Amino acid sequence: MTTSGVSEDESVTLDLLKKKMAEFAKERDWDQFHSPRNLLLALVGEVGELSEIFQWKGEVPKGLPDWKDEEKEHLGEELSDVLLYLVRLSDICGIDLGKAALRKVGLNAIKYPASKIQSQPNDDHNVNN
Repeated sequence: MTTSGVSEDESVTLDLLKKKMAEFAKERDWDQFHSPRNLLLALVGEVGELSEIFQWKGEVPKGLPDWKDEEKEHLGEELSDVLLYLVRLSDICGIDLGKAALRKVGLNAIKYPASKIQSQPNDDHNVNN
């Protein structure tokens, strides 16, 4: 077991994260503070902290091969903060985040059909008409 109470080989789902976040807030009597507005503002703050990590690095290659372990660990912590606030916000708003995300992928597939997309360097959404 890890500090999360989940074994290394156990899958982590959005539902598990939602449950853990709800328990965490309840144990600390924080539900009173977890309005959609407050959670959104906290999420934006965490996105800012995540942005600071990349702010002066320029473009970085996939996998972050030149990053130190400590830098990757810090990145993981900030990514986790963003994810956890997003999961909590969706829960408080009554949105099934997993289903909403899958629906959005489907809508994006319609909006950007693979047969009409031509990949260009630095142009991820070049649609050929």
